[in-house]
Amino acid sequence: MTTVDRQQAFTGTKEEAPALRLDGARLENYLVDQVKGFAGPLTVKQFKGGQSNPTYLLETPTRCYVLRRKPPGKLLPSAHAVDREYRVIRALHAESFPVAEPLLLCGDETVAGTAFYLMSFVDGRVFWEPQMPGSNPAERAAVYDSMNETIARLHAFDPAKIGLGDFGKGENYVARQVDRWSKQYRASETEKIDAMERLIEWLPSHVPPSGPARVVHGDYRLDNLIVERAAPKVAAVLDWELSTLGDPLADFSYHLMAWHMPHSESAAGTATLVRHDLRALGIPSMAAYVDTYIARTGLDPRPHLSVYLAYNFFRIAAILQGIIGRVREGTATSEFAPAKAEMIRPLAEKAWEFAQRA
Repeated sequence: MTTVDRQQAFTGTKEEAPALRLDGARLENYLVDQVKGFAGPLTVKQFKGGQSNPTYLLETPTRCYVLRRKPPGKLLPSAHAVDREYRVIRALHAESFPVAEPLLLCGDETVAGTAFYLMSFVDGRVFWEPQMPGSNPAERAAVYDSMNETIARLHAFDPAKIGLGDFGKGENYVARQVDRWSKQYRASETEKIDAMERLIEWLPSHVPPSGPARVVHGDYRLDNLIVERAAPKVAAVLDWELSTLGDPLADFSYHLMAWHMPHSESAAGTATLVRHDLRALGIPSMAAYVDTYIARTGLDPRPHLSVYLAYNFFRIAAILQGIIGRVREGTATSEFAPAKAEMIRPLAEKAWEFAQRA
């Protein structure tokens, strides 16, 4: 199998996919009326990265914007809630948390075909590989520290004090997530995977006790961050589609999967630190990274870490299965989406491995 350069494959923009093309003239007329200072002519391109909500770069002579919308077609229940994304980034932007400035939410499906929101364009770098090729040890160490500090800061907010007290149920988050993703997996299932069957049965009776309800991102990882061009610091956290109120330790342990992710040579593979010399790269061990988060938050995932990792590997397998369901429906947003199917079984098996450790 040919090794794919994920950095090259996912960076930048491409022409809009035919099934996801926007009516540029209609959109321009709407934004001129609704957004202060917006003036055409408008050029629309689609971002290469991302698997779920189609995301577009809107270029005008004076400013760039980003539009994120629901995909067209048949969708899984409760998925692709762009109105929730808009709400959470609006609340966090008001607290000077690193997110793009939200500018407009539009529920009128005649404008872009589906509901969408508009935000500012944040210039910077996206590292699609966790080992950060082309970087250096000092920069890698600083970026990982900034990534850690940013999620610690997110989990420090009292949801009620930032207007998000009713953003989710909060309690029993992991149990509800297991139930939700089991159902979503069943709704888009294409083949029987023994490890997924075992996990669907095992996880509900092994859920860790709930911690304090906090805003959780739901998909926090290095390639959902924009890093400043001139400094090793997080400029913006992207992709809030799965955000809600829930268990911060479940949210934090999600991006710990990078230290254990099954290796894949294809673009289908989720990026991994496996087989890399972390000390030489300047990247902390998972244990050291966890210790830093504990020091910042006082929250400790270690007593239940194997269960959290089993849950998160199960969850990402179910999310990828949903992408395969959208491939079947013809509404997947990435050209690499069909190849994701090959990763579902290894992810499920890794989840079951952690379940057995627990």
